[in-house]
Amino acid sequence: MKTNQIPQFIKPFLWSFNLGEIDLEKHRKRIITNVLNYGTKEATDWLRSFYDEQSIKAVLLKPYKGEWNKKSYNFWSVIYNINPTIFTPKTLS
Repeated sequence: MKTNQIPQFIKPFLWSFNLGEIDLEKHRKRIITNVLNYGTKEATDWLRSFYDEQSIKAVLLKPYKGEWNKKSYNFWSVIYNINPTIFTPKTLS
């Protein structure tokens, strides 16, 4: 069952947010980006159970410029069948 509260084990990956004030829908792109980029298995498992595949793919298809680790992005691109070559080198860090 989905809850509107973000688990405490996600906090290290959202260091600039007060977890009590985070909006899981409004900040969806930031949450997905940070957790997929820096998260542990526990964090990514939670993320993948909370957000649907379409939401995660949408973030991968329109990434924040310069914020993705190339290895992380390439890994998740394989998992979600996204072609990482469609992005310019400036898009990824």
